[in-house]
Amino acid sequence: MNAMLTSAAAASHAFAALAFLLLAVLLLTSWRRRLHKTALLLACLATGAWAGTTAIAAAMGMARVPLTDVLEVLRGASWSFFLLIVLGQMRKDRAGEAVAGGISIAGVGVFYTVLLGATVWLYIDPKFAAGGGAFLAVIVGRVGIAVLNMLLVEQLYRNTARDARWGIKYACLGIGGMCAFDFYLYSDAMLFRHISAEIWATRGLINALTVPLIAVSAARNPRWSAEIAVSRAMIFHSATVFGAAVYLIAMAAAGYYLRLFGGSWGTVMQVTFLFAAVILLLTLLFSGSARAWLKVFISKHFYSYRYDYRDEWIRFTRALSDAGPDLNERSVQAIAKLMESPSGILYLRNEETGCCEAATHWNMPPAQHAEPMAGHLCRYLETTQWVIDLQEFAASPEKYDGLVLPPWLAVNTAAWLVVPLLLGGRLFGMVVLGRPRSAIKLNWEAIDLLKIAGTQAASYLAQRESQNALAVARQFESYTRMSTFIVHDLKNLIAQLSLMLANAERHKDNPAFQADMLETVGYSVQKMRLLLQKLARGPATESPAHVMLGEVLQQAIQGKSAGELKPILELESPHLAVLADPARLERVIGHLIQNAIEATPRGGSVRVRLRREGENGLVEVQDTGHGMSEEFIRDKLFRPFESTKAAGMGIGTFESRTYIRMLGGDIDVESAPNAGTTFRIRLPVHRVEAMEMAAA
Repeated sequence: MNAMLTSAAAASHAFAALAFLLLAVLLLTSWRRRLHKTALLLACLATGAWAGTTAIAAAMGMARVPLTDVLEVLRGASWSFFLLIVLGQMRKDRAGEAVAGGISIAGVGVFYTVLLGATVWLYIDPKFAAGGGAFLAVIVGRVGIAVLNMLLVEQLYRNTARDARWGIKYACLGIGGMCAFDFYLYSDAMLFRHISAEIWATRGLINALTVPLIAVSAARNPRWSAEIAVSRAMIFHSATVFGAAVYLIAMAAAGYYLRLFGGSWGTVMQVTFLFAAVILLLTLLFSGSARAWLKVFISKHFYSYRYDYRDEWIRFTRALSDAGPDLNERSVQAIAKLMESPSGILYLRNEETGCCEAATHWNMPPAQHAEPMAGHLCRYLETTQWVIDLQEFAASPEKYDGLVLPPWLAVNTAAWLVVPLLLGGRLFGMVVLGRPRSAIKLNWEAIDLLKIAGTQAASYLAQRESQNALAVARQFESYTRMSTFIVHDLKNLIAQLSLMLANAERHKDNPAFQADMLETVGYSVQKMRLLLQKLARGPATESPAHVMLGEVLQQAIQGKSAGELKPILELESPHLAVLADPARLERVIGHLIQNAIEATPRGGSVRVRLRREGENGLVEVQDTGHGMSEEFIRDKLFRPFESTKAAGMGIGTFESRTYIRMLGGDIDVESAPNAGTTFRIRLPVHRVEAMEMAAA
């Protein structure tokens, strides 16, 4: 082998060693203790070691050394076992179960053990090495390695689902390409009884070209590696060195052409140009602005971020939404956890006082002060939406554009960060975090994470406030609705008493009228006492009971019989029972009877019937009054605050239908102008009726 091919072989294999060792370093920086990744890492290390020792041997002018031959066998074995592991054919039974293509783990192990032993024996026994058969045996063994690995690559690709092949196709192409080249190299050696120096010299470059393909698959395929992540410092220094190397090569080429075409001034121009280029490079390397720009550029476009955002966001959202301590404290803890901070204070906006007041504290002394929303700190946070680093502010206050800290924050030596809680562009509050347990450098990634976390926490806190306000509004609504119904009932009682007073002057000497009057007054007093008790208790949950409809109708009619027009009760099925609140059901039916009485002129009639209709009890309230139009029934009858009466509130009919439907029944109306009205109430009959009838 001539000197030129020897140098080419040394450079070629050195380049391959560097490429595989770089891939191994990349895999090490994202270590996850996965079996697939461990096998890939060992394969890269074995290939790098083989290529490195081959390059050293070639540089020393030695065609073969024992270590390179042993490492070549180990290289092939590492790729074989990696492919077997990826195929998922590692069995619990180590006896050697069959895998894809009829290959077995144990068989592969025996094959490489025999081949490695033969390689070592080749250097131990000179007589064995002297024969031509030894060379042929070694070559055949290496052809066998190439064929085995190509078969495994084919099995891997064929047995992978079609939609998952995008993750392994480049690795199959790279590893298969290496094996195919080895097959070509050693097949040629078998044919011509010697290894071609030209093909052998090219082998290192061929192996190096497969590294990017394997790296792409390692980054794509989560079974091999979740990600290829490199520290910022390593990428920064690597990019600096690589960029400087490219720059120097370009400048050297430019200087060469200046010397070539510069005539008598060529050498002068070349030296001057190269000196200026080196000075420019050193200026860039020591420039803080250039270094900062490069760091940000690498972090945004090449760096695998410090945070696993999926896990962080799931944890953060769960901390805010799950049951636990007060939401205020959970919000402080969730934001502090992002920065490994052990303490914090939450301040929330109070619209009544116009200040940002301390809502809770966690591992920090309770705050006894409030920050005005119109103050400098709150206006600064709302305008800039910045996270304030108090350490950075103390060292370089000019970076914060004239920010003036309030005294309570300036003297707080435990405070580290001020995180704004923004909602819709407005400041909803802020979180003051304590110093972290270990030093953390606040960069753009951490600041962005804190901003979005602050916005998320503000939305949860605002939702909590909205829910509290809604609960209070519902309580007021409940009281308002209850008072409205009570006023409506009082109006009916007043109407009855007024009617009685109107007739008292004519019938005051009538004993029957006096008895009805006393009974009506007693009934009205009893109803008003019940209303006052209910008003004092406030809204309460009703307790349904078994109610006999016949008894409810008798009580309702009894309370409406003080006037000249007395309703007529017809009980066809007197033992129908329903599940309802007796007082409210009587009030609902009594309202319909009262409306019928008021709508019926003198000489008319009001009839109340009770009968059974299938599984329902049917109550009919029929009058011969002025009636209602179809349009009024459809659009206004059951709508609250709509009434045909001058002093009416339009609540009674709405409440009646609402309550009847709550009981599982319904109410319908049949009416026409000047033809009277019939209300029909259907209520499901309760089973207690059958039991009572059987007992009777």
